[in-house]
Amino acid sequence: MPIPRRGRPQGVAGAPPRRPPRPAPVRGRSSWGRRIGIALLALLVAVVGFAVYVDGTLARVPAVPSDSAASSEGTNWLIVGSDSRANLTPEEREKYATGNPGSELTDTIMLLHTGSGPTTLVSIPRDSIVDIPGHGRHKINSAYARGGGAEKGGPELLVRTVENATGLRIDHYIEIGFLGVVSVVDAVGGVEMCIPEAIKDPKAALDIEEGCQTLDEATALGYVRTRATASSDFGRVERQRAFISALLNKATSPSTLFNPFRVVPLATGLSGSIAVDNGTHVWHLAQLGLAMRGLSDGGISTTVPVRDGAVHWDKKRATALFEALKADERPPDNALGP
Repeated sequence: MPIPRRGRPQGVAGAPPRRPPRPAPVRGRSSWGRRIGIALLALLVAVVGFAVYVDGTLARVPAVPSDSAASSEGTNWLIVGSDSRANLTPEEREKYATGNPGSELTDTIMLLHTGSGPTTLVSIPRDSIVDIPGHGRHKINSAYARGGGAEKGGPELLVRTVENATGLRIDHYIEIGFLGVVSVVDAVGGVEMCIPEAIKDPKAALDIEEGCQTLDEATALGYVRTRATASSDFGRVERQRAFISALLNKATSPSTLFNPFRVVPLATGLSGSIAVDNGTHVWHLAQLGLAMRGLSDGGISTTVPVRDGAVHWDKKRATALFEALKADERPPDNALGP
């Protein structure tokens, strides 16, 4: 009879081998993970909620015609700088040297095209003679006032005028006034620009030196308004394009977007200082800012080519410019203005 071996007792035949016990969960790590997740979720909800709030406070005006017959590829923005002084106090009009409080002309008119081709920003000279629907041929900057200004149909008449003149369909409209420039520049802590020449213009409350510097709100406003240079209107639109690009670069930079002390005043300042069409929302404005940043990465900044000062367009070159944008293609070099 065999004698059983001493030692570890044998298990029941056919029973599965014993598994080592599972390690106890590390409660500290799991707790911190949940806390971080909750914090990120709360931050996301706060950001979305703030964006919805700002979107609800944006001033909206009828601007993009619902019956427009124009069609084009890509996306086209009409960016308008109004010289309306309606919301300025007498003290502010004196500080910024804005002049006539009853003026309602569009001091700045720019067309931004984005799509598969390079981002293209086109300045439209304010004195361009074009057909204004229902009003005959006049300077393009008078379309806004002839349409009744902001409270009636000025923005829509201006959009119709630009569509008729360019053949492009305008998808979004944004209008910013004097106070808008002031509040946005103040919110981002000034705008860095390299100024090519010193300019002194009492009519625009401007006295600026040549060189790279940070423009405060009053200096920035004077810089985009002044005509006190040898290049006059053409120099003015070049400065406006450079300023808008620099401003939106600063507004969409990480130092602004991730700084609550800047992004909150910026968002609230924008909501009270700009007007957009009924179909434009705050996320579209974010897309506009990113598109403007693309101008420094292979984008094109130009002016509608003209044949006599800033009044009559060079029809052949202007047509080539807008036909290229209509097809979402890069405009030919000989179609670009100054």
